[in-house]
Amino acid sequence: MGETPSPSGEPTPSERFTAAYHQLSPSVLGYLRSHGIDDPEAATHEVFLALYRTLDRIAGGDDDVRTMAFSIAHARVVDHHRARSRQPLVVPFDADDDPRRTASAEESALASLGETSIFAHVAALGDEQREAVLLRVVAGLSLEESAQVMNKTVGAVKQLQFRALKSLRVSWKGEPEND
Repeated sequence: MGETPSPSGEPTPSERFTAAYHQLSPSVLGYLRSHGIDDPEAATHEVFLALYRTLDRIAGGDDDVRTMAFSIAHARVVDHHRARSRQPLVVPFDADDDPRRTASAEESALASLGETSIFAHVAALGDEQREAVLLRVVAGLSLEESAQVMNKTVGAVKQLQFRALKSLRVSWKGEPEND
């Protein structure tokens, strides 16, 4: 692996490790990355730390060091995928996608109307009754303000509102009108 021999002719363990790291680390990194390791750089460093601890027991040459490095890398891949299979899948929570949620009061009221919308019920009222209800309920005007807008007396607006609300109650609930 291009080691520079020590005075005794054999490369030192650190020289052997440095040469192995420079030559093999790009390949080990690519190997780990291709196997879907979450942090391949950190796993590469773990591989070479383990290789450093075993380097003095490797009697062969460069091919044996390469084999040991990739054996350690393979073991890291297996460990990583075993650990991942034991961990639950973390999915971000989205309240709109949660089927357990309870409908709001508004949603329940609209659902109880069925296919008929509130606008259809209001549209079925007479012109003056519809105007009285819309001014009082939707616009939030007082009786006096509604009477002024409609050019009617306060008593007339009260009567129109009463009859309109009674008609709406009947159309929603299907109850017969009792005068």
